[in-house]
Amino acid sequence: MKLLTHNMLTSNIIKGVTKGFPLGIQPSRVEVQEVDFNPDFITRILPKLDWPALRQAATEVGHGDGLPEALPESVDGDEGLQKMLHNILLQVEVLEGELVCPETGRKFPIQNGIPNMLLNETEVS
Repeated sequence: MKLLTHNMLTSNIIKGVTKGFPLGIQPSRVEVQEVDFNPDFITRILPKLDWPALRQAATEVGHGDGLPEALPESVDGDEGLQKMLHNILLQVEVLEGELVCPETGRKFPIQNGIPNMLLNETEVS
């Protein structure tokens, strides 16, 4: 699971959950896999991200060093920051571990890079 994907996942589908974002990450296996650098994609995706959730996720998987506290207004022309964001969003991959609902503590397993967000019948709203 790439951190870009994590930034869009929520556990609000669980009955009674109102604050299901951001999911915590308890990684047991994280790898960095090379992906072609595309600065235009990074520039276009940034406004759609929840910056605090991205910083939290990057820190939880051990790749948050050097991320600014706040999302810069623009990353155009800052190739160093663009490459750092490219790495965090597209190259860092959680292969094994768990996602944790911030409200209930419900854990969702991650296996082979795929989060299993399936619910039990009693959890469906």
